Amino acid sequence: MSKNKPSTALNADTLLAHSGRNPNEFHGFVNPPVVHASTVLFPDVETMASGGQRYVYGRRGTPTTEALEQAITDLEGAAGTRLATSGLNAISLACLSCLKSGDHILIADTAYGPTRHFADTVLPGFNIDVEYYDPSLGADIKSLFRDNTTAVFTEAPGSLTFEMQDVPAIAEAAKSIDATVLMDNTWASPLYCKPIELGVDLSIQAGTKYIVGHSDVMLGTIAASEKAWPALDRLFGAMGVHIAPDDVYLALRGLRTLSVRLERHMKNALRIAKWLTSRPEVAAIRYPALETDPGHAIWKRDFSGACGLFAFDFKSGTSEAQSNAFFNTLQLFGLGYSWGGFESLAIPVKLKGMRTVTSPDPDVRSGRLHIGLEDPEDLIADLTNAFDTAFA
Repeated sequence: MSKNKPSTALNADTLLAHSGRNPNEFHGFVNPPVVHASTVLFPDVETMASGGQRYVYGRRGTPTTEALEQAITDLEGAAGTRLATSGLNAISLACLSCLKSGDHILIADTAYGPTRHFADTVLPGFNIDVEYYDPSLGADIKSLFRDNTTAVFTEAPGSLTFEMQDVPAIAEAAKSIDATVLMDNTWASPLYCKPIELGVDLSIQAGTKYIVGHSDVMLGTIAASEKAWPALDRLFGAMGVHIAPDDVYLALRGLRTLSVRLERHMKNALRIAKWLTSRPEVAAIRYPALETDPGHAIWKRDFSGACGLFAFDFKSGTSEAQSNAFFNTLQLFGLGYSWGGFESLAIPVKLKGMRTVTSPDPDVRSGRLHIGLEDPEDLIADLTNAFDTAFA
């Protein structure tokens, strides 16, 4: 095994600690340098003309960006990885890399809201036809294929409602028409789910969440299969995408502790999700890691773990005032739209109008919780006080 690059046959925990690190190139320092660069100098005209130099311009890569891309590539088992300015930017770049005018794309009805906004407002301007599908279709998605279907977008579990998808079955069906399969895998991260092994061509992460892990950087990653890599690499260069080196460095530093953080997130989330099943104010828990969840069997088959994000439904008849009182009473849960950091977060969810193919009960009031790294007993005490106050 080379001292400069670890074997991808290593287990994930070891890859997290070693991938993207080349101490021999940087005077023995453990971490790669944070390179702030635009101009790169060449020793002579011949080298400049041949393009034979490793780095040619800051936008096209530095030791800092290369380190994170290599680490993600190794972890994902991909042909290559490109970085994006955010998770949504990663989604848009991934879609544009495999679509052209006149194409048809199928998108899971439970996809992330901003993904739908991009698909509804940007893709039609390129004469790309967008169709949403029931995420439970599995292999039956082939019934929606058209002559111009070129991409299928998946997300598992689904945004806010946490439905699982049979991604391998969808991918196998898509391969029959040579369609590119995309997956938003932010929930599980590349540690707990390997989309490319499931047949996915473009594995997308909002690195803002668990890869960074500290709620202080916006970043996305796109890992590509051999099939999808050339087009993604071309688009990346043509679009002039570049991520600030300090943000890349923070993401790389966060990646090193991904395993130990996710293990705690999952442990805490399971503890609290199981506790919530005993609360009379709660009608249902939406968390695939629970044995009672409808998607548990698929999760257990395709995933090796879960994160700290899940949702619950309030009991029937819960009013807006009661829901608001619950969230306003919380002290340890911040009210914030993101997740994946060390801290616990909560948001109210009203499902009415969020879907166009599936039909969740429009009158159900829900809450989404991100369980952080705090002591779960303290979080339970905080939730108990919120329930008792709101439903007194």
